[in-house]
Amino acid sequence: VPQLGLQLPPRLRQQPWHLLYSTGRDGFSLRTLYRSGARPDSPALLLIRDTEAQAFGAFSASAIRSSSGFYGTGETFLFSFCPELKVFRWTGRNDFFVKGDVNLLMVGGGSGRFGLWLDGDLHHGGSQPCETFDNETLSHREEFCIQDLEMWGL
Repeated sequence: VPQLGLQLPPRLRQQPWHLLYSTGRDGFSLRTLYRSGARPDSPALLLIRDTEAQAFGAFSASAIRSSSGFYGTGETFLFSFCPELKVFRWTGRNDFFVKGDVNLLMVGGGSGRFGLWLDGDLHHGGSQPCETFDNETLSHREEFCIQDLEMWGL
């Protein structure tokens, strides 16, 4: 989290972060993650570690929530710690920032590919290069198994 602090929008860099959701504490459930979200206007940081010990995630200037369509702003970004911090920012090509329902959470998209997706039980996910962020695959594999996941909010 300290390394990511410098990547956040300037208005958020000095704000204290609070752990809203953790698979270790709250179990593996996308529904529970949505329920744990902060106020609708509260930024959220998703931190993921897969079973191959790779760390990566996403920042959203809006709370992570269930939605019928994509939401979010150009402040949204993906990141990876493989092996050092890499940040993938909005390209301006589309506005497919965040979309979620009870079965799937997606961050970034275009041409049927998602920068990051997580399934409803938060056991599996995937990452592919996408138009929204022009990102690299965040994990070593396009599909991965989640070991730990945390969501932090302001």
